Amino acid sequence: MAATTMLQTLAYFHHFPEFRQHQQPRFQFTRKPNNQTPLSKNYSRLHSDNSNYFPVTSSTIEEISGNHAKIRRLIQEFNTEIPIDEAFTPPSSWYTDPDFYSLELIQVFYRGWQSVGYTAQIKEPRDFFTGRLGCIEYVVCRDEKGTLHAFHNVCRHHASLLASGAGKKSCFVCPYHGWTYGLDGALVRATRITGVKNFLVNEMGLVPLKVATWGPFVLINFEGGVMPKEGLDTKAVGDEWLGAAAEILSTNGVDTSLDYVCRRVYTLECNWKVFCDNYLDGGYHVPYAHKGLASGLQLGSYSTKMYEKVSIQSCSGATKNCGEEVYRIGSEALYAFIYPNFMINRYGPWMDTNLVLPMGPRRCQVIFDYFLDSSLKDNNGFIEKSLEDSEKVQEEDIILCNAVQQGLESPAYNVGRYSPTVEMAMHHFHRLLHQNLSS
Repeated sequence: MAATTMLQTLAYFHHFPEFRQHQQPRFQFTRKPNNQTPLSKNYSRLHSDNSNYFPVTSSTIEEISGNHAKIRRLIQEFNTEIPIDEAFTPPSSWYTDPDFYSLELIQVFYRGWQSVGYTAQIKEPRDFFTGRLGCIEYVVCRDEKGTLHAFHNVCRHHASLLASGAGKKSCFVCPYHGWTYGLDGALVRATRITGVKNFLVNEMGLVPLKVATWGPFVLINFEGGVMPKEGLDTKAVGDEWLGAAAEILSTNGVDTSLDYVCRRVYTLECNWKVFCDNYLDGGYHVPYAHKGLASGLQLGSYSTKMYEKVSIQSCSGATKNCGEEVYRIGSEALYAFIYPNFMINRYGPWMDTNLVLPMGPRRCQVIFDYFLDSSLKDNNGFIEKSLEDSEKVQEEDIILCNAVQQGLESPAYNVGRYSPTVEMAMHHFHRLLHQNLSS
């Protein structure tokens, strides 16, 4: 045992130089005993070294949501069978009720593929970034061999968060008690565990999540399932995430050829769906709220197409003589909404993405990431002016969305109506929500 401990110590210091500043690690790992007391079924599934368990059951939903009968009634207040020209919008309670919000996290966000970042963030071995969706903290990284991983960003000792932000690491060291994990999730150091019985190191690694990439985007699936050692098939993931729209987006410039520029983060005092609804109104609000943006678009050309979980709005750019100046919008703007909370905007040499993160029934965060054609990456004047124009649009939308949330809180409002010639994508979004919440 002493020889084994010394070898582990030397290996640890060799592979993780950033930890050399700390005191010499002490290992006390034991082999799995033959007479181990059986663990519960759920515990075993959760802590196995090659699987992830996130139970979603009717009892879980009822427990978290509180009043099951109330939630069912709220869901049924929106009728998906009525055509858009006769339909009413979902009730305001969908945007204000805390129990309804809790159910959305389980039924909408903790199922299926969710966009969490972009591939440039984990381009090289040892790159990592962290994030949060609902109550789930996660970390995405590449190990020393370049293999992509994702884990719950929670130490298995006493639940402290392990990592924060983004950057490079050779390992994850818990800031609380120094437990240390490799970039493959394996526990490589546990402090002061001498005397702990039945300590099974192979069952104390980080809890894994399914992770994949499509184009320039990093995706996580929070549902249970084993991550194949060879990774997931990109085409299969794209088909599951985007359906028939995958090929359409790929052929319209949504790919890895663009250079990453910057990120902007906005906090809105509104339900996450308010921002999505605003995005999906088919340009209805643009001439009234975004006069600068409207001047660069031929709004009469606005069109909307719906796919399985995606809607794509497109609009021709205004015919404008810009001389040698590269016009920001270009000849056509494409706005793709990927259910439930991700937007891709492709226009001229630009692409920006909007990730809407729920932060409670009355608050959300929207993360904008900007990408640009590599031929313009050094054109600082053009970049600054484009970002200024985009910032103005976001400020205008924040005012709109916050005001809508205030109106949703009013006793004077319960349901509204759709404009059937332009708000088809919004109706499609609400029907998908109803489907998820009812399942």
